[in-house]
Amino acid sequence: MLRKFALLSLVAVLVLAFGVSMVAAQGEPLKIGLMTDQSGALTIYGYELEFGFKLGLLYSAGIDPTEFESIDAALATLTIGDRPVEILVRDNGGDPDTATSQARELIEQEGVEILVGAPSSGVTVALQQVALDYDVVLFAAPGASPAITGANFNINTFRVCRNTYQDFLSFVPYAQENLGTNFVIFAADYEFGRASAGAAQAVLGAGGINFVQEPIFAPLETTDFTTYIQQILDSGADAVLPIWAGDTSVTLFQQLDELGVKDQMAVVAAFNSNDIVALSDPSNIGNVSWIVYQYALPQNEINDWLVEKHQAVYSDVPDLFTECGFATAQALSSAVSSTSGDTLPASLIPALEGLQFDGPKGTYIIRPGDHQALVPMYIVQLANLDDPDQKFYTLLQEVPALDIIPPCEAGEERCALNEEFLASLEASS
Repeated sequence: MLRKFALLSLVAVLVLAFGVSMVAAQGEPLKIGLMTDQSGALTIYGYELEFGFKLGLLYSAGIDPTEFESIDAALATLTIGDRPVEILVRDNGGDPDTATSQARELIEQEGVEILVGAPSSGVTVALQQVALDYDVVLFAAPGASPAITGANFNINTFRVCRNTYQDFLSFVPYAQENLGTNFVIFAADYEFGRASAGAAQAVLGAGGINFVQEPIFAPLETTDFTTYIQQILDSGADAVLPIWAGDTSVTLFQQLDELGVKDQMAVVAAFNSNDIVALSDPSNIGNVSWIVYQYALPQNEINDWLVEKHQAVYSDVPDLFTECGFATAQALSSAVSSTSGDTLPASLIPALEGLQFDGPKGTYIIRPGDHQALVPMYIVQLANLDDPDQKFYTLLQEVPALDIIPPCEAGEERCALNEEFLASLEASS
């Protein structure tokens, strides 16, 4: 008994010492671990996250990167909560084991206090446990699996970006009116694809869509989709819903066209990053679907700033998940500033729960119960594939954040917090 008491006392002292050291670090560098993908299937999203995140930090601090010789020089002047900021970027290549090892090393050896990432939902789910084990806050971005703020929810994880429930909620009215009632899902066989397939079945099913069979899954690294496409053609569906991500999207949609899927059924999929969309078959012009973000769609001063500075710094326009990284940086900056540089979850969590702010897509609202942001979405029609400024779309509808509220799957007590919060929003509006 005495040994057990002594051990517990030692643990308490160590935890207390760790907590004090984190608070005492005010004035010392704030180290942020940016967990991204620079070599895997989601590399394009990794760079979008990184570029957007860095610009979002600068915007929040009122720093114009075009007044410096480089963005790194601008970031060297950045402080949050009176603490200079260091961003330590790690490429996990989309591998959860690599990412968790990197995260532990960053926290243990580099003194990282906040984690941000990752493009892969599977990686993000693995990082959630690391954040909990080391008691740091993880900003999930842009991995969109509903499980991150749902079945896998923990209090140390926040997501300022959308999840795929919001994708399908924004699109269900169009699907009901224009695409028939019999669907088949084809999805990437990893966390994002599996959880998003479930979300699609729940949302579209509630909207009257019938799924003719269980989802068809294929590995994300697939390059020959012939076998899977034959299953799609044999399904008898009115529409196929591909749930895919990354560079292999180009090959998938080329093969869907080549094997005549569009002659037999509608192909309904989210619009992707500009470079991927530009490689689409011209027969896709006229398609209608949802998109998370495209730089030409939001009309507000913050998005104007993002577009202008991104073009100046990176010689390109912002892309699909640049906004997600930017808004994540805004939320992080707001919370750490409000705590005067204290990054302990006990301080950051209250600062983030219920946080509302204006970002590139308009107003962002972080639900207190499951830490999922409510954000606007867009329904667009593909107008062309060759606009020199990558203005590929005609905007059909901007869907307000409060019109596409995703279900809460974080447990009864946590979800009750969301209900109280939303009721207070309605009462104050």
